[in-house]
Amino acid sequence: MVSGVTQKAWHTRSAAESAAVLGVDPSAGLTTAEVNARRARHGSNVLEDEAAVPVWRKILRLLADRMTLVLVVAAVVSAIVSREWETPIVILAVIVLNTVLNYVQESRAENSLAALRTMSVDTSRVRRDGRAEEVSNEELVPGDIVLLEAGETIPADGRLLESARLQVAEAALTGESQPTEKAAAILEDPALPLADRTNMLFMNTDVTRGRAVMVVTGTGMDTQIGGIATLLKGAGQGKTPLQRRIDQLAQLLTVVALSVVTVVFVLGILRGQSWSDLLITAVSLAVATIPEGLTAVVAFTLAMGASRMASRGAIIKQLSAVETLGSTTHIATDKTGTLTLNEMTARRLHTMGRSFRVTGEGYSSDGRILTGDAEPLPPMSDALMAMALCNDAGIQAGKLVGDPTEGALVALAAKGGIDVEAVRGNHPRVAEVPFDSDYKFMATFHEQNFTEGDHTAARFRCFVKGAPGALLERADSVLTTEGIVPLTDMDRQKVEKDVQAMAAEGLRTLMIAGRRLDGQLPIDDDELRAAAKHLTVYAVVGIVDPPRAEAAGAIATARAAGIAVHMITGDHLTTASSIAEQLGIPGEAASGTELDGLNDDELNRRASGFGVLARVAPEHKIRMIKALQQDGNVVAMTGDGVNDAPALKQADIGIAMGITGTDVSKSAAKMILTDDNFATIISAIEEGRGIYANIIKFVKFQLTTAWGFVLIFLTAGVLGLAGGAPFTALQILWVNIIMDGPPALALGVDPAEPDIMKQKPRPADEPLLTRDRLLRILGLGLVMAAGTIAVLALAPTLFPEASSNPLLGTTLAFTTFVFFQVFNLLNVRSESGSVFSLQTFTNRSIWVSLLAVVTLQVLVVNLDMLQAFFETTALSPGQWGLTVLVGSSVLWVEEIRKAIVRFRHH
Repeated sequence: MVSGVTQKAWHTRSAAESAAVLGVDPSAGLTTAEVNARRARHGSNVLEDEAAVPVWRKILRLLADRMTLVLVVAAVVSAIVSREWETPIVILAVIVLNTVLNYVQESRAENSLAALRTMSVDTSRVRRDGRAEEVSNEELVPGDIVLLEAGETIPADGRLLESARLQVAEAALTGESQPTEKAAAILEDPALPLADRTNMLFMNTDVTRGRAVMVVTGTGMDTQIGGIATLLKGAGQGKTPLQRRIDQLAQLLTVVALSVVTVVFVLGILRGQSWSDLLITAVSLAVATIPEGLTAVVAFTLAMGASRMASRGAIIKQLSAVETLGSTTHIATDKTGTLTLNEMTARRLHTMGRSFRVTGEGYSSDGRILTGDAEPLPPMSDALMAMALCNDAGIQAGKLVGDPTEGALVALAAKGGIDVEAVRGNHPRVAEVPFDSDYKFMATFHEQNFTEGDHTAARFRCFVKGAPGALLERADSVLTTEGIVPLTDMDRQKVEKDVQAMAAEGLRTLMIAGRRLDGQLPIDDDELRAAAKHLTVYAVVGIVDPPRAEAAGAIATARAAGIAVHMITGDHLTTASSIAEQLGIPGEAASGTELDGLNDDELNRRASGFGVLARVAPEHKIRMIKALQQDGNVVAMTGDGVNDAPALKQADIGIAMGITGTDVSKSAAKMILTDDNFATIISAIEEGRGIYANIIKFVKFQLTTAWGFVLIFLTAGVLGLAGGAPFTALQILWVNIIMDGPPALALGVDPAEPDIMKQKPRPADEPLLTRDRLLRILGLGLVMAAGTIAVLALAPTLFPEASSNPLLGTTLAFTTFVFFQVFNLLNVRSESGSVFSLQTFTNRSIWVSLLAVVTLQVLVVNLDMLQAFFETTALSPGQWGLTVLVGSSVLWVEEIRKAIVRFRHH
């Protein structure tokens, strides 16, 4: 039985004693019933999150926002200085609406980020009920037997039971930069510091080398890392660079807007307007012109975009990566599994002096061995049987179990008509020589009955596969259509020529060979290796990990988007270059050794010209990333191994593989691919560009509205139109509600423009308001102000009844300004694309919100109850037409500008 606390330090107990105290047999693990009982006592293996903020506290924080306080002041001032109840009621409604919208946005953003955190569930291999199985780290309990390998993150605190060449990086806990050697030996001193407890493993540290078996001694908050978790609880999620720039912009615009409001207030005083009216108008104008919704919408848009990216296979760990994606200029990508399928496939077969082509993909038996001439296939049973028997892999329902290269041979044997499972059953393995890089082959020995005359003799068969060069040295015969004949120098040259031809195609070559053995089978390992001589060459197989079908298109898309793709792989240069050529990756090809011959200045100069780097070490990746980052380039780097972690951290966007990636690489990365697919990276970049573009759309839309308000009130104040206040406080607030609400939020879910991946990456340090954007905002704001003021000033001339009914002129101006917002919302959806295109109809939310805006405006103008409330009067069809016509001028002006831009670009 497990006690909650142990009096004796775990590192001073032996491995056997630790297991006994924890009540577990290390060879079998805990039973399911015991696991459930312990989880009920100890809880889940998770660190406690910061206590959830109550709803009431969130609401109070939103109400304490600077702009909300301005609205509260406005409501109080209105209630004190005015005897009318409409204005304070509407302002209070605005407060409630803004608070609800911000709360909903915050909640959706939090929920989206929480969902992202749960999409990448960490697992561990444990022994339970006498067998090994994979479970979520959260399900671990004290006493669990955990199996660990290099690249994995330790999921809980534990006592080592077994280890082999084990090293653990414990910097996260102890601050020690160098990995620590670990061993299961008992330690005597109970007061040893954590860094010296070499027989203990601690939660959230990383295995950098070797393997281990440990018994869990502590989970969740009972771990060493759990003891200091409280120090992290108040840290929270920091703002992204984009959000900080938005905050700075909002502060600057707030100062500008308050200055303008002050000028409007002073002009009103000079004209003799009442303090009460001026105060209400000034506060309302401040609320309308200060971009209080920017930061909330940016956070919402980033979080929603991250959720969409996750649904496409890219989990974003840091929101800053979303905005950085749009600036990516270089992608340094691994080959295996990312650009390729990671499904080794036999493509060529050379046997009996002939060459054959193999069809089919991956580990399916679908496919054939084809001849290049009219001759029939020769009998290949020896070669195919060797592929099936000298092999530890298996294929179950098209899925590989075992080594990919061996899987390719199993699939090839099946395509040749061999029933692999039946052959293995009929020829059981009795001995083997495992593959070793020193001698570069694997050999298996099988008992086989041979018929001689009228009796059957039991003999042994040796099958070997390995590097062609290594096996040629051990071979003295070759299988031909005439049978087994001595291996001549000409035969050797023919085999070497075939191997070179396949290597030139980027194929990895394996030789298949074998022999018969008489007498007793050797038992000693050295004698078994020695028995793998005097071999007969059966065949040479050319194997390749084929490119993903979608990879070439994704690379072409990247190049069109101004993004250079570099393949960085540990594979052979010839193989990597062949794959790069098939995928359309241009540039020089070089090996890690050649890279060593370049100093940093030379590498910086040539880095962007390398398309392929092969046979690279971790330090080569770091050098290449640093070289590519020169001149402000933004570099994305993919990786899956422990050795990739430094390069992933060095890159602007580290991208880990979700399927083949180690825990260490996932920890170092900012983005995780759930499908290990290069095309997903390009999709994520497209999504990142679209998210950034939507934020810019919202900024342009809101600032154009604010600038239009400013110019209208300044002009009216100077000219004395409508008493210096063309809109009432309620009308100002109304525009703020209906246009900065759903229509503006709908921009956050706008789909990316069709040509977004044909544009060059934006500079990483590009300001939100570039010169061109600022000029467009100022220009369109000027158009809105000029049109609104013109309608207000010319109303008595165009419609004589406006002379006796001042509300007609202000209603026309008010409605015109609303239509300016309607048409400008369509404008900002594209930098250069025309509104008159199918892209305009791709966001249904935009059209639903605009329909709602127009409907509400019609009601405000025509309903008697709302007319009194908003100080409006009914408009005739001709007057409605005028407001729409003048409001649409902002669209026509922008369409002319876009046409000029398109013409110049063309």
